[in-house]
Amino acid sequence: MKLYVDPGHGGNDPGAQGNGLNEKDITLDIAQRIRSILLNDYEDAEVMMSRTDDAAKSLSQRTNEANAWGAQFYLSIHINSGPSSALGYEDYIYSGLPDSAATAKYQDFLHEEIAKLNQLADRGQKRANFHVLRESAMPALLSENGFISNAHDSELMKQPSWRQNVAQGHANGLARAFGLSRKAAPAPAPAPNPAPGPGKLYKLIAGSFTSIENANNRAASLHSQGIEAFVKAVTISGKTWYRVQAGAFSSPENAQAHLGQIRQAGYSDAFLIAE
Repeated sequence: MKLYVDPGHGGNDPGAQGNGLNEKDITLDIAQRIRSILLNDYEDAEVMMSRTDDAAKSLSQRTNEANAWGAQFYLSIHINSGPSSALGYEDYIYSGLPDSAATAKYQDFLHEEIAKLNQLADRGQKRANFHVLRESAMPALLSENGFISNAHDSELMKQPSWRQNVAQGHANGLARAFGLSRKAAPAPAPAPNPAPGPGKLYKLIAGSFTSIENANNRAASLHSQGIEAFVKAVTISGKTWYRVQAGAFSSPENAQAHLGQIRQAGYSDAFLIAE
């Protein structure tokens, strides 16, 4: 599956602004997370992005690039704006398509999966004559992920864990739409050994799950933020848990400092164990 991911706006076009946020920054962050999830977790996924940094690009440049590359799906990521009372999630496909079009079915999948994870009011599936939907030669969807002008939605946007969930919802929808197969879970890397002699090793666990899929998703989320992590299975009272380890330290001070960084990045369930 060749996916063209288009984070809206960029460069001298900040997009919508509100509550200390710029649309262009949020859309880029979500798009990069979608790319990381697809490339890390799924077989046969190719991803091209319209921009990978704060660059300006016209709408025509974006659709021309996707068409020339032969993308199979065009995904445009946006953030909404309106009256302060307006809130929630909605997505769009081209208004000129019949209900029987494959794009309409893809919209069903994406909308359902995104709405499961984004903690936003559901404003429904819609149609519009937007350039990126009309001029793309492949099925295309534009998602509006909350209102930057709304206090509730904008507070969520500030959270890395929320942006990761939104990205995961998009990836889950694409996986359903295109029948993507998950990559086999890599064998867990061995935990670092403590230095010889007395003392403890402090391991940072950035989440513990009964589902290996959830553990792998957490590890991918950490990787997307430049945090090294791996999944390790442990058995406690006859039950298997999949721990996501994000470091091991001989110094409790270093371990606590790293724990604080992990929690600040949005992983409030992180904890330390001493061995």
